[in-house]
This record gives sequence, C-alpha cells and structure tokens, in this order.
Amino acid sequence: MKVRGIALWRVILLAVLIAIIATGSWLWFDWARFARTPLAVPVAGQSIDVARGASFKDIVRDLRNRKASRASPLYWRLLAMQMHASGRLHAGEYALRQGMTPRDLIGDMASGKVMQRNFTIVDGWTFADLRRALASVDTLTHDTASTDDAGIMKQLGAEGDNPEGRFLPETYAYVKGDTDSSILKRAYVAMTKTLDVAWPGRAQGLPLASPYEALILASIVEKETGRADERPRIAGVFVRRLQQRILLQTDPTVIYGMGAAYAGNIHKSDLTTDTPYNTYTRVGLPPTPIALPGRAAIQAALHPAEGKELYFVARGDGSHVFSSTLEEHNRAVACYQLKRCQ
Repeated sequence: MKVRGIALWRVILLAVLIAIIATGSWLWFDWARFARTPLAVPVAGQSIDVARGASFKDIVRDLRNRKASRASPLYWRLLAMQMHASGRLHAGEYALRQGMTPRDLIGDMASGKVMQRNFTIVDGWTFADLRRALASVDTLTHDTASTDDAGIMKQLGAEGDNPEGRFLPETYAYVKGDTDSSILKRAYVAMTKTLDVAWPGRAQGLPLASPYEALILASIVEKETGRADERPRIAGVFVRRLQQRILLQTDPTVIYGMGAAYAGNIHKSDLTTDTPYNTYTRVGLPPTPIALPGRAAIQAALHPAEGKELYFVARGDGSHVFSSTLEEHNRAVACYQLKRCQ
C-alpha cells in the first residue's frame, strides 16, 4: 500500500509538473505572439500620449480604450524588461502606425521617438493670417495668445520692427506641446537667413536700397501671381516702374492698406483715397511688406526678368497679359476686363 501511495504521488507530481510546463509554454508563446502581433490601428494618424511618470497600467488602459490592444500590463512590462527598456520610457506623444507591434511602440518610447507634426506657413499669408492659423492648432501651447504684434517682435529680439513679411513660408515640424512662439522664432530666423544669403547675389542696378526693400517688393510679387513662370516678369515690371518713378498701381497694396474695410471689391474711391499703402497715390514701395513672400518671390524680386514691359493685366485664368506701352495695355484691359476684344 505504501508503494502504491508513493507511485500515486509521483503521478500527481508529474501531472502537476506537466501542467506547469504546458501552462508556462502556452504563456510564453502567447506573450511572444503578443510582442510580434500588430496593434489594432484601423486608420492612420492616431497617437498615444505618455505623461511623465505614467505606468504600464496607464499606458495599457489608454491602448485598451482605443481598442488598440487587449494585452495585460504584465505582458507589456515583461516586454519592456526583455528589451531593457524598463524605467527609461520617455514622456511624449507617440504615433500609432498601422502595422506597428508592441515591440515597435516600446522601442519608440524607449528612444524618445515622439510623433512629429507639421505646421505650414502658406506663401502669401499676412502676419494676421499666420497668427490665426497658429491659434487654431490645439496641439501647440499658445504662449503668444495675449501678446500683441509688437510684443512678439520684442520677444524675437526685433523690437520696433513691423512683423509683416518677416516669417518664411515653409513647413515646420514640431511635437505636441511645443509653443507657437517657437515656430514663429524658427520662421523669423529662416526668413532672416534667406535674405542674408540671397541679397549679396542680387542682380545689379536694382532700385532697392536694402534687403528689407527686397522683402517689400517680393511680397507684392507674391500677391500679384501664383504662377512660377510669371513672378520674374511681374518683378521686372515693378522694378522698371520704380526706376522710372512711375506709380506701381498694384491693387494688393491698396487692399492691405484698407485693412478691415476691404469687403471683397475695390472701388474707384478706394484707389483715390490716400493711405501709406496706396500705390495709386504714392510713388515707390509701400512702407512695409503686405504679406509673407516665399523663396520664389524673393528670388524673383532680386532677379527680375529683363525687358521693356511696364504693364500687366489679369486674363482671368490666373495668367497675365504684359504690355510695354500704355496703348497696348489699354487694349488688353478692354479685352480681358471689359470684354471688348477687338
């Protein structure tokens, strides 16, 4: 009986051992499957925020709420240990890419590969447009919301300067929580460097006394056309009019000078009402840029097309008709604006 009892215990012990090994093997394979199986990310553009001091429990709760993962915090903690990432996960916003595995996500968090976002400053925006666009981005920290334009320029180290035109249209990468002032600073520095590089290589004989005057002219070119092939020609027209002291007579400067009074149309009274920006009443460039010019417009202002053209009029399809004499220009105006083509 004693021998039978010992044999029974051995059978039980063996069965328990087999059960433990089987359970352990199953858990191992299930954990390995978890580590290599892509997260459930049905659409691109999703992200997860990891706060400072967040635990795996917090991270997993967020992933569960998004239905991206159903795994337990233990699995995630074991994966981090296996990757030697425990205790060194960085706070921040992380992209949940389609096809991304838990191993990929832990790797991003361990290396601090936070999600990059983009903010684009559009060629031809005014500074007011730029400020409105920044204010609408909820992933930025808005530290300029209560600061006026003068205060922003002081913060950038350009106290007393008008902000119009001084920020380079381009796409700027940022991470969630960055300040809007940091984007303004980068755009301001980028424009300053662009002018510093471009100005020394300008065409000879330009009626421009400084890089700032080039910026003013570039802003007018930017607002007059969006066609790359026309920018140098339009710049050439304005350069020749400046050289000959002819009124620039460009509508975008008038519109800028009207400010909030502009309701979508220019009337004859607007063209005769004198403002510092009315190039129908004042010879030369306006006192400041009227928009944020892009690199192409700056290059056109500094390298205008040669020729004799002094006039241009819009065709209505985005392009313009250029003329060298007032007679030719009047015919073009009659044809394309008054629809009296001869």
